[in-house]
Amino acid sequence: MIEPATPTTAIPKSIQQVPLEDINVADPQIFASETYGHYFARLRREDPVHYCKASPYGPYWSATKYHDIVKVETSHPVFSSEKGGITLDDGNLGLDVEMFIAMDPPKHDEQRAVVSPAVGPENLLKLADGVRERTGRILDSLPTNETFDWVDMVSVELTTQMLAILFDFPWEERRKLTHWSDTATSMTNYVSAAERQAGMAELQECAEYFMRLWQERARSEPRPDLISMLAHSPSFQQMSPQEFLGTLILLIVGGNDTTRNSMTGGLLALNKYPGEYRKLSETPALVESMIPEIIRWQTPVMSMRRTALEDTEVGGKTIRKGEKLVMWYYSGNRDEEVIERAEDFIIDRARPRQHLSFGFGIHRCVGNRVAELQLKTLWEEVLKRWPEPGQIEVMAEPTRSTSYAIRNYKSMPVRINA
Repeated sequence: MIEPATPTTAIPKSIQQVPLEDINVADPQIFASETYGHYFARLRREDPVHYCKASPYGPYWSATKYHDIVKVETSHPVFSSEKGGITLDDGNLGLDVEMFIAMDPPKHDEQRAVVSPAVGPENLLKLADGVRERTGRILDSLPTNETFDWVDMVSVELTTQMLAILFDFPWEERRKLTHWSDTATSMTNYVSAAERQAGMAELQECAEYFMRLWQERARSEPRPDLISMLAHSPSFQQMSPQEFLGTLILLIVGGNDTTRNSMTGGLLALNKYPGEYRKLSETPALVESMIPEIIRWQTPVMSMRRTALEDTEVGGKTIRKGEKLVMWYYSGNRDEEVIERAEDFIIDRARPRQHLSFGFGIHRCVGNRVAELQLKTLWEEVLKRWPEPGQIEVMAEPTRSTSYAIRNYKSMPVRINA
């Protein structure tokens, strides 16, 4: 049995005594020890725009409150996505690639416009029945009265199948997508030169595989899958190898890690807050507001980085030209001045879509509707099978990664009580 949720607003004395100037909220030990919530709570109270003078990535600023993050997100002429990438490491996911999430207009807008139709409302209508059929099939295959790994059997499998359909990827090899996604996100941790080299070799295999698919689709008539759309788009036909690999990694990670971790985080939240599961049992229509609350509470993408193009002010602090600033979405989603009882999981919030998990402004997640479709379908189908609290039970705390960029689950033991 897992423990009920405990608030992080009561900051432990050991964390309260750390000098502010010594706090590095990107330290993997903070994530390994599950204390990052306490550190963010302290920064929101005492130093909402915080300067870390020394880290393995060099000095950087942290924006930890909701409105400061929105200000940075909507000031793209001042805060560049392109100058230094999306992570604290210079480069994208620590890789020598280019992706449109780490581009500024107009190039960002051109490349995003090509991808958007594949994950837009019209295409989602075509995908919806298939998503429901696959979700039901996977749930019906789960064992009862024995413990299994929800991450592998449900979250990973559902999102990997969706990616394979969006890419029209060879079905029997779809778990390659999971492997490449895990490889890319692992590069956001502190890794050795040898580990980075091994990761790049894996991602080179990814690039070569997709290049073959790209060439096949380019020689064929246009089709509605993402690879064909890119292959037949003038904006992408002249892209460099770095842009090609970067776009693929962005689409794989964006379509896999984020949704799958919300699928796991949602079940975890309902087990930590059993009263919310009872609400859902009594009023299944609350699934509509529960989905954005899962995404807020989970915050699958923890952070995003920008670089100041000129001297500017955020939260009363002066950010100098060339300095790094990290927007901590997780912390902004727990800002009590904006979101009431922000630490708690509440499925019937009055404004459930008031969150930062998809980002804000021009870089708002292009696949947000796909994520919400998959999550909504999952919980509608779960409720058909296990409507009562306690029927689907998390047996122990999940194991997590130590990434400051992705709030990831490696495994979570679950038991369905028949």
